[in-house]
Amino acid sequence: MTRSPITRAMIPAAGAGTRLLPATKVVPKELMPLIDRPVIQWAVEEAVASGVEDLLIVTSRGKSLMADHFDRNFELEHLLESRGKTRELEAVRAVGEAVRLYYTRQAEPLGIGHAVLQGASHIGRQPFGVLLPDDVMTGPSPVWGQLAAHYRPGVCVVAAMPVPRAEASRYGIATGTMKGGVMEVEHLVEKPPLKDVASDPAWALLGRYVLDEGIFDVLRDLPPGAGGEIQLTDALAVRAGEGRLLAVAFDGVRYDVGDKLGYIKAVVAAALAEPDLGPAVSRYLRELRESDLP
Repeated sequence: MTRSPITRAMIPAAGAGTRLLPATKVVPKELMPLIDRPVIQWAVEEAVASGVEDLLIVTSRGKSLMADHFDRNFELEHLLESRGKTRELEAVRAVGEAVRLYYTRQAEPLGIGHAVLQGASHIGRQPFGVLLPDDVMTGPSPVWGQLAAHYRPGVCVVAAMPVPRAEASRYGIATGTMKGGVMEVEHLVEKPPLKDVASDPAWALLGRYVLDEGIFDVLRDLPPGAGGEIQLTDALAVRAGEGRLLAVAFDGVRYDVGDKLGYIKAVVAAALAEPDLGPAVSRYLRELRESDLP
């Protein structure tokens, strides 16, 4: 896949992680591990693999551990080197080396749209990416890069996935005609009631975005939406009304790791994908299925 010419992106990571309490009382949900890498590192690696060179992470109070994770730890590196643990040393050093990382804070929990606004001065007047770390996405090629391949000036692009109509009220739902894996979105509603969802499956919009620079102006003019927050979905609905929003049916799988079941599924999938670990995990799962455990 050709790397995107869009080289700036941000990761909103200021949420409280209430669905995973008490584990997230002290440890940010973004640092919950998927095998040997924290959740946020999966999003960072996806961005880098897609061509992002400059990445802004939007944090909040109590989340300085994320910056520590991506920083150098010379004491640990010296320990690993002295013990000949070359593989572990290379993995630790590689964590923050592939991209320029910057940080800013969202002082109040006023929604993802508000978090995106915190990056306006850093991003400047150019298109950029947004990757929500709660959505871990894997595929034959980086999912954000798949979206960036469809970007054109003045248009926003969002990842889309078909979901059963009965589950549509859990997502932002787009309507329009999907052709060749791309939909020109005509209408967008956040968590619509079931009676307002006509199609089955419905097209849900997920946490990967390519946004045009004008989205900052839209967000600044938005009144507070659901929960009194500035919702990114509301800004995208404005773009849809202008005929400037594309939804792309990405090639891959998405896991909601902010949800307990979604987190478990992501851990299992990540374990099965590890060459050194996958066969043993697969055997264990077969044994578990054949056992008398409830």
